[in-house]
Amino acid sequence: MFMGEFTHNIDSKGRLIMPSKFRENLGYKFVVTRGMDGCLFVYPQLEWQQLEEKLQELPLSKKDARTFVRFFYSAATECDIDKQGRINIPPTLRAHAQLEKACVVIGVANRIEIWSEERWQQYALEAEENYDELAETMIDFGF
Repeated sequence: MFMGEFTHNIDSKGRLIMPSKFRENLGYKFVVTRGMDGCLFVYPQLEWQQLEEKLQELPLSKKDARTFVRFFYSAATECDIDKQGRINIPPTLRAHAQLEKACVVIGVANRIEIWSEERWQQYALEAEENYDELAETMIDFGF
């Protein structure tokens, strides 16, 4: 399980330190792809495989399903951690998440998200303002 929030800088070559707290559960090989809300999603291999199984069940006849799967897979890339604890994020993914300098790496249960610091601060501020309302709607999901 991944949880917590960490800030690190991405260098000019696209290398970002993965928090040591995440490295063990992440494993040696993992997948990075476009996330939602302007971030990147990072999945350990097992989680990625489980997600792939669900994506393969989506109906090919539905345009929205085809579009989502294409967009999600087209940017997916297998990554690993170097000896300094860094991952190398490809330019297309850096552009998607607007990663230029300061980045925020957060744990979200079964995945990791990578945000530009500016986007994360804006998103977190909005979420915090609506947190009580969001909590109330969780009952709709059986929480």
